[in-house]
Amino acid sequence: MLRYLAQRVAYMVPVVWLVVSVVFLLIHLVPGDPIQQMLGEGAAVNDLQAARHAYGLDVPIGKQYVNYWKGALHGDLGKSIRLNQPVAKTIAQAYPPTILLTFAALFVALCLSIPAGVHSALHRNQWSDRLLSFVTLLGLSFPNFALGPILILFFAIKLGFLPVSGIGTFEHLVLPAITMGGALAAILARMVRTSMLEELSQDYIRTARAKGLPERTVVYRHALRNALIPVLTVVGLQFGALLAGAIVTETIFSWPGIGRLTITAINNRDYFLVEGCILAIGLTYVAVNFLTDLLYSAVNPRIRA
Repeated sequence: MLRYLAQRVAYMVPVVWLVVSVVFLLIHLVPGDPIQQMLGEGAAVNDLQAARHAYGLDVPIGKQYVNYWKGALHGDLGKSIRLNQPVAKTIAQAYPPTILLTFAALFVALCLSIPAGVHSALHRNQWSDRLLSFVTLLGLSFPNFALGPILILFFAIKLGFLPVSGIGTFEHLVLPAITMGGALAAILARMVRTSMLEELSQDYIRTARAKGLPERTVVYRHALRNALIPVLTVVGLQFGALLAGAIVTETIFSWPGIGRLTITAINNRDYFLVEGCILAIGLTYVAVNFLTDLLYSAVNPRIRA
């Protein structure tokens, strides 16, 4: 097991390195000077040179790349050009709200998709199955930037049940979580239905029913447990998509997370903050994929063996 864990960690390192390196090169290739943008067009040449030297931007890009990784390996991600505070501290403040929102969206997606998918598989080709197919298709057709404003207009402005934006209470979390989790719920519902149909046709299910086991035990203890294997794969992969979707959702609902922080940093050409945000998102993504692999063995004894 230790050897397996070491191999998985070793696979993560080049992925994170490649992502951050590509972002580093791309943001430096975009035309424009962040120091000039920060100090304004009328700034003196000496002030511009002093600011570039202070942030380490007066050396060749290769040297900047080496210096960035030297600092990152020691926990120093540099200082934000616009906010004038350490990037690590800024990300630490914005990271918890994003993780809270992502897990809330994942919770919404699982609570909607698993019961719906199981019910649809047990009532194949009936009206409820066809209704679920229509609803999931509708859910897949609405991206975050369309679903979010619709939910705001209906539940926040027209009905007044929930706040429009911000953070602080459970009510503030409801609409952003539904916005992010809606499309994922549609994907997972179809996955659960397909997996359940495949498992319910297996010989071990017929044997369990022949032994007289209760239908609830056959469905939820035997069939569903094995059907969750491909679902876990999709959940692990879609977690990164949820983090990416948080960039749009947090902007719509003014949620103070790392997604909104990334958009602000890109608009301000804040090199170090953009790189730090992408590094945090990349590390989270590979960590979740690693945990997904471990969950395989917990759900399926055959994989554990």
